[in-house]
Amino acid sequence: MINERELESGLTQVEAERRLKKYGANVLKQKKRVSPIKIFISQFNDFITWILIVATIISGFMGEKADAITILIIVIMNSILGFVQEFKTEKSLEALKEMASPTSKVIRDGKVKVINAGELVIGDVILLETGDKVPADCILLSTGNFMVDESLLTGESVGVEKDSGDKNNSLYMGTIVIKGKGRAKVVETGMKTEMGKIAGMLQDIEKERSPLKEKLASLGKVLVVMCIAICIVVTLTGVWRGQDKYEMFLVGVSLAVAAIPEGLAAIVTVALALGVSRMLKRNALIRKLPAVETLGCTSVICSDKTGTLTENRMTVKALYFNGRVHRIGKDILPENVLMKKAFTYCNDCNFDMKKADISGAVIGDPTEVALIKAFFKDIKTLNTFLGKARRTYDIPFDSDRKMMSVIMKEGSRKIGYVKGAPERVIRRCKYILDGSEVRIFTSDEKNKALKAVEKMSFDALRCIAGAYKDKEVVPGKSLEENLIFIGVAGIIDPPRKEAKDAVLKCKLAGIRPVMITGDHKNTAFAVGKELDICKHESEVITGEELDKLSDRQLAVKIQDISIFARVNPGHKLRIVKAFKAKGNIVAMTGDGVNDAPAVKEADIGICMGIAGTDVTKEASSMILLDDNFATIVSAVEEGRVIYDNIRKFIRYLLSCNLGEVLTMFLTSIFYLDTPLLPIQILMVNLATDGLPAIALGVDPPQGDIMRGKPRAKNESIFARGLSEKIIVRGALIGVCTVLAFVIGLYLGFGLKTSRTIALCTLIMSQLIHVFECRSENHSLFEINLFTNVYLLAAVATSITMVLCILYLPFLRGVFHTSALRISQWAIVLFFSGIIAFLNSLYLYFK
Repeated sequence: MINERELESGLTQVEAERRLKKYGANVLKQKKRVSPIKIFISQFNDFITWILIVATIISGFMGEKADAITILIIVIMNSILGFVQEFKTEKSLEALKEMASPTSKVIRDGKVKVINAGELVIGDVILLETGDKVPADCILLSTGNFMVDESLLTGESVGVEKDSGDKNNSLYMGTIVIKGKGRAKVVETGMKTEMGKIAGMLQDIEKERSPLKEKLASLGKVLVVMCIAICIVVTLTGVWRGQDKYEMFLVGVSLAVAAIPEGLAAIVTVALALGVSRMLKRNALIRKLPAVETLGCTSVICSDKTGTLTENRMTVKALYFNGRVHRIGKDILPENVLMKKAFTYCNDCNFDMKKADISGAVIGDPTEVALIKAFFKDIKTLNTFLGKARRTYDIPFDSDRKMMSVIMKEGSRKIGYVKGAPERVIRRCKYILDGSEVRIFTSDEKNKALKAVEKMSFDALRCIAGAYKDKEVVPGKSLEENLIFIGVAGIIDPPRKEAKDAVLKCKLAGIRPVMITGDHKNTAFAVGKELDICKHESEVITGEELDKLSDRQLAVKIQDISIFARVNPGHKLRIVKAFKAKGNIVAMTGDGVNDAPAVKEADIGICMGIAGTDVTKEASSMILLDDNFATIVSAVEEGRVIYDNIRKFIRYLLSCNLGEVLTMFLTSIFYLDTPLLPIQILMVNLATDGLPAIALGVDPPQGDIMRGKPRAKNESIFARGLSEKIIVRGALIGVCTVLAFVIGLYLGFGLKTSRTIALCTLIMSQLIHVFECRSENHSLFEINLFTNVYLLAAVATSITMVLCILYLPFLRGVFHTSALRISQWAIVLFFSGIIAFLNSLYLYFK
């Protein structure tokens, strides 16, 4: 059992840490992680690599020990590079999974804390409310109207009512709270829970397959077949011309290794993982990797208003009672005890009585915090006030009723208090409090109150009405009937400063920002106009008006709507479907349990990290850690950057590999000597395919990344002329390399030096081309070459490798190269740079 002190103050942090050591973490057993050794070994599990290893062994037996050792070293270096890529990706995704793990509200040392659910221990007192996932096996200690979805365990979809006062007070890990709120004591954790006994259910987010990665894997298979076919042709042609069979076999295998873009899908994963890490730094937690690709396609962002477009820093600015509006700070307010009671008792804030400052002592929903701060200036007075009554029953707020109700026992009397949307509360009021007199609430007075609310809403004030009931106060629906109207509080929530810039950025990027709120139409319009989301009232529609439209009518009208006011979560789902019906890629925000269907239906489901429920988090693709609209726009920008970077290194890899294949193919069909030896081909692969391609994956965004329209979701990765760029540039790399080789022979430099010129031309042309790949529309003259330090370092490393095999005697012997003179370097630089120069001139003047 748990005593009254523990119910209020929970365990101490010291005791919790002791129990965590004793019982272990509250987690289910996971599959064993892949060890670094297995990741490294897997790099060799490739058909082409095995052929190369066999070729190395044959070289050794035939006495070519230097070649054999060098080829083996290159294979190992390639494998190390692949290992580093994959290991970093695994680490990034493990960190992502850790960030996405569930949290829990727990009482420790008398304070409400949000901790990782894995840190819960037996004896902890936790707070649960609608939408929460139960983090461990518990028993209810206190509750009101509590219901749980246990279908995960029982298969029954009907909610199960729970009551702290009877035997039916057990809660199980993984089940969902679908109604009410309460406190519970943890009785079992981890594998000792009912869920742990049945099976582990932790989601392995890193196993999510990216559609783009799937497509590229398929493309890779096609390219493998094509490259092997060309390599066989090159090999057989050489043999037919009387060249050494063994040498041509090695040429064919080496060319296949260099030509096949085996790292394409892996680099996509690296780019996605690095992009996810960058998003995390900008407060956007990606739960599902495919969402990264879809983000760049987003054409509509449907965002909640409160806390996302606004600061969620509420302040009561006006109160309406006794038939007039009183402006706080301007008017002298008469005492209204019942209004103070309604907004204080009908409130779910938590209080830290140890803090003297009221601002830091009240913890909860910003609207409810603002209401308490409007009536109390210090925590001591608030504590005294709260001690005069005890809550015996409540009906929690829900988005359909738009109200919350409580029954308070004040001495021997029971009084009901209600707060909620003014039009809902006023409709249920039969009487009105006028000063100290209670009388019939006439239709004229109701209209007067509603007009006051409308006037306040035009000033961007969010209005909350209060009412009470002192007769026939019993639990149930009747609590919210025949109420006595007290008044209305007008609360201002200023727009975020960064939200206006984010809205402008959306519009420049061809993305339509849409506001969705439960607030009054006028309040929503005032905020929307200030943020430049809309200009005219005709762009605003209410949930009531929405209900009168058929799905077909809504799909037609939705193109002209920028703000949806007084809507419920059911409306959100219709809004998403209507936008999608018009061909839009929709991002939708949500936090409550009822938002989950709309969040799941959206192309990009976004959950609020601060206010979001566990159910909505699980339905979402992305979690906003700061609940900020600007973060959504930043994530969309990052999504575009990632997709652009993937196109960059695809362009680079495929054009370079095509150039390598054509170099060998052209010389074979024109009966020229082999321009590159097997070991030189492998050197090209090592110097150009690895580090530069990865560096392109982290290329910073171009300045105009958010100035173009969103791409179509089904757009091919080779769209917008990318395939033509790859073919043309690859062909030119091959032709220029062959020309440099032929000129070397023509000038009498000899076969060895001519091969060295061809080798350097092929490598240098690719290293120059990597800078061209940074932009599809701008020339080298317009790109700031120093903004990607990783690329500069990668190219510098590759050039150093080339200089080493040319000017270090030992390596020169291994790679069969010559030390080039300045005049020979002039040939290399001319043929490797001429195409880039002419292309840059064309783009610059275009």
